[in-house]
Amino acid sequence: MHTRFAPTRILGICGSLRRASFSRATLRGIRNDLPATTTLEIVDPELPLYNQDQDGTNAPDTVRQLRTAIAESDGAVIVTPEYNHGIPGVLKNALDWASRPYGKSVLAKKPVLVISVSPAFTGGVRAHAQVNETLLSIPACVLGGPQVVLSGIAEKIRDDALVDRASLDFAQAALGRLVELSRHVA
Repeated sequence: MHTRFAPTRILGICGSLRRASFSRATLRGIRNDLPATTTLEIVDPELPLYNQDQDGTNAPDTVRQLRTAIAESDGAVIVTPEYNHGIPGVLKNALDWASRPYGKSVLAKKPVLVISVSPAFTGGVRAHAQVNETLLSIPACVLGGPQVVLSGIAEKIRDDALVDRASLDFAQAALGRLVELSRHVA
């Protein structure tokens, strides 16, 4: 719950497990550029494949930790690459775990911003659309407005963080809308 004095807590979910991930570097760049009134915790969703037999009271610790981090946040930013014209399996798996058990998703009504990144000029638009579609079915509160799609991402990263000023400004404007939305969603 928001108070005037507590910073807005945003959870950054990285859609890639690659050590030099552009998605994680984008989250780091955003985190490095935040106002003092907002915090960003970055998580890498290294989880077992979703299996309903292992859910509920049997859910693995890593799944419980992800669910708790989402539940305790005021909103989430998901940064994803595009693999073969779609959403990476690791991210889809994390969203499946977060959306369960049915009717008790920690993402339900949670404000979420999706950012896609790619070395290609398309910026991962197909993965972006698929993540939004999955989030809407959960149902998360997907941030509207201009979609943050960052093309040519390899040239915008320095020292493992997004440094391109235009990209950061675009992402920060969307993050500002997410923070504002989080103040009105309960």
